[in-house]
Amino acid sequence: MKKYFMLIMAVSLMFLAACGSSGDSANPDELVMGFVPSQDSDKIAETAEPLADKLGEVLDKDVEAETMTSYSALVEALGAGTVHIGFIPAFGFVLADSQYEVEPILKSERHGSATYVAQYLVRADSPVNSLEDLEEHAGEMTWAYGDASSTSGYLFPASQLMEMFDIGSTTELQEEFFGGTISSGGHDASAVAVLEGQADIATTFDDVRDTMEEDYPTIKDDLKRIGETDPIPNDTITVPSSLNDELIQDIKEAFLSFNDDEEMIQIMNEVYNWDAIIEAERSDFDVVKETYEKLELDESVLDE
Repeated sequence: MKKYFMLIMAVSLMFLAACGSSGDSANPDELVMGFVPSQDSDKIAETAEPLADKLGEVLDKDVEAETMTSYSALVEALGAGTVHIGFIPAFGFVLADSQYEVEPILKSERHGSATYVAQYLVRADSPVNSLEDLEEHAGEMTWAYGDASSTSGYLFPASQLMEMFDIGSTTELQEEFFGGTISSGGHDASAVAVLEGQADIATTFDDVRDTMEEDYPTIKDDLKRIGETDPIPNDTITVPSSLNDELIQDIKEAFLSFNDDEEMIQIMNEVYNWDAIIEAERSDFDVVKETYEKLELDESVLDE
């Protein structure tokens, strides 16, 4: 019995030591910021390093910036608590909120607005000049989108087209209305797919071409915009609800303080085109939740 008791004590001490090695899980010594690959992953990672350093300085903690492989990977990481601060679009938040306990503490402001639109891009020489023209080419065009969990890359365009052309499911949209799809991994990659002839149409945030002009100087001449979606809530900074309330408040205040730091806002702009950081409420994203539920996306689409 004594040996059994000693064994239990040893295991318990090992468990406590393991838990304490990186701090309380509700108030970890090291914080991980997760980013989605909406643009070039290496560029995001490099640009976000000064942001991680500054945030760590303000919070007096080590902060690491990590670019995830997909939107879904960031959702899962937030749920597992391996990412503590998620820069995640509205649809990503809705997915995370439907599966885990998370909080949208902040959101972006761009050009004085808390919303944006998705756009449709085709080559300049395409016979398609409007969304209405797409029906004439049903089954002929390949659609490029960044990720099936992307609000502007997939969710809102899919919903709009399905309503506009009375399409019954996302499968019908992808396989019949379009002649195929490419999940490119990023908004810029979707635009490049159209530029290089791998796809006929791309859906991206508005206007991804602005961020690509340095590498593709003629992109606004080479790709034309044929339509846009209804307004979409801007992307979020989301945290797991399991974090200490005081830590969540500290993170929130730290980011809000960056509004008064020109250098930090410039970094936020370079990472995700944020002009300012504003407070968010869960209700801000109800329109995205309603759109998601209306589409009834199946797991095969989200796992792409």
